[in-house]
Parts: sequence; structure tokens; C-alpha cells
Amino acid sequence: MPASLPAAPVPLDAVDRSIIAELLADARISNAALAQRAGIAPSTALLRTRQLVERGVIEGYHAELSLPAIGRSVQALIAVKLRVHDRDKIDRFTGKAPRLPEVLSMFHVSGGTDYLLHVAVASTEALRDWVLDHLATDEAVGHTETTLVFSHVKGQSGPLEG
Repeated sequence: MPASLPAAPVPLDAVDRSIIAELLADARISNAALAQRAGIAPSTALLRTRQLVERGVIEGYHAELSLPAIGRSVQALIAVKLRVHDRDKIDRFTGKAPRLPEVLSMFHVSGGTDYLLHVAVASTEALRDWVLDHLATDEAVGHTETTLVFSHVKGQSGPLEG
């Protein structure tokens, strides 16, 4: 399910930005260490972190897995163009696709493509079979184009300085 967007950007002060930067660097940081690095009292760090969650700035804390270590070393981006734009078929596709265990992310995009799927599987043969089993046979899907990912470098997800 897509995250709902706040009506307006949430104002962030220097303390909020410091807390966010530290949590992005290490989400498992202790509250005491977070407080020390942010230059605030531990009680303030705990309160401010809770407020960032309540205000919808922090949506969660996640473990990041090594995909090759769990047998999913082949990644691909799959552009999906729907056959028809029938609401029931779209809802069924968007309800099913992101819940498949191979799907890391699903983006609804503009242009000639309707959706972009980021998937990770064990091999190119598994990728071929996955596309055939889950996309080519789906009545809502009209066309797919698969691009192999050779490397993935994550960008910064924190707020812009300001």
C-alpha cells in the first residue's frame, strides 16, 4: 500500500535534521549515543524521535539484507505496460505485484510505462520464469521490458539541508 503524503512538508529544525542523519547512518544507534551525537539530553532525543515518528517523518526502521547472501543475486528493473486501464484489473495487479516475495519495490510512473518493478531472484533463468509466471500470464499486463541491474548505489534519503 502506498504511503500517504502529508498535506504540506513537515518543518524540521537543526535537531530534527541531526537525529534523522544519525538514524539514517545507523537505525540501531542507542538513544544515549543518538543524544550525544545530536548534542541533546537523552530524554530530549527520545521525545524528538517519537515526535518525528508521530509527525510522519520517520515511517519505520528496517533491516537491510545482502541479496546475494540470501540467494537473490540477480536484480532487474521490469517496465510493465498494462493492456487495459480497467480499475478492477489495475487494483488486482497493484494489490498482487508488490506482495510477491521477489519484488523489492514497485513504482507507478508516467510515460509509456505504467509500472516499474525492482525484483531480485536467484538466476537469470529464475528471472525468465518469474516474468513468464507472474507477468506474461497476467491478463492486465500488455507488455514488459526487463533490464538487468549490474550494480545499485543508494542515494541519500534524508532531508535537504535548509
